[in-house]
Amino acid sequence: MLSIAALQAVVTATPFDGDPSDAELDAIETEMPLILADVELLDAVIKTLDRPVAKLDERRIRRARNRVVAARRDLTNRTGLTLTDGAA
Repeated sequence: MLSIAALQAVVTATPFDGDPSDAELDAIETEMPLILADVELLDAVIKTLDRPVAKLDERRIRRARNRVVAARRDLTNRTGLTLTDGAA
């Protein structure tokens, strides 16, 4: 039986040191407004899981969705990237 550890050097050409590169950190910083807007939307939806949705909850979710759309628009306009995860 072959050992996986013996084959790992062939599979992974560059060693992984566990830390993100500067380019990856810059990409995360660029996308941070969108990430925070997504988290806010997720929090708003989670609050409605165990109870009926009230008018205030509907407004909170709608505002959070609008913030996500605005963050996507700003990120796309700033970087020229096309975000494709189901949004049309």
